[in-house]
Amino acid sequence: MSDEQEQPVVVNDRRRIDPETGQLREPEPGELAEETESVGRHAADEPAADPAAELKAQLDERTADLQRLQAEYANYRKRVERDREVNALAAKGQIVTELLGVLDDVERAAAHGDLTGAFKSVSDKLAAVLQASGLEPFGHEGEEFDPSVHEAVQHNTSAEVTGPTVTAVLRRGYRFGERLLRPALVAVTDHEPASAE
Repeated sequence: MSDEQEQPVVVNDRRRIDPETGQLREPEPGELAEETESVGRHAADEPAADPAAELKAQLDERTADLQRLQAEYANYRKRVERDREVNALAAKGQIVTELLGVLDDVERAAAHGDLTGAFKSVSDKLAAVLQASGLEPFGHEGEEFDPSVHEAVQHNTSAEVTGPTVTAVLRRGYRFGERLLRPALVAVTDHEPASAE
């Protein structure tokens, strides 16, 4: 090797907390002077600020942060409330959909005259509760045929109607709020012009 000798590596531990004891270390006199000098240099570089203006700037910044947080929280609350309503409607819709078969049986029993006395009272209450929760039956004779809510399974023509009209309801349709749960199965009669004799 050359005549130069390698300098030993010196490590100065400048941590304020002693890692072995966990106690606060007293700074060495040289370190304290360096820190004081560094702070003094930074203070000398910055112009003296008006304390009132600095406080006003801090207040404005904190106010803007608070307003932003308040707006974010209000938006969060609205979103949670909207999601809660959507979930509640979906759950109600699922339960009502499962009860449609029961309503069909009750309607068939009423059509055959089997629904009398206490059973009629129970079926009326069931229908009233479901309608109060948002279930709306549709599909009545004499309605104008609407392919978005009616499913035609029979087709006739007649001069007695002016356009496609529901003439028989084979299975009632239901809506829950704005949602179509089931289309109505109907027989449709179209207008047929009378033949000239």
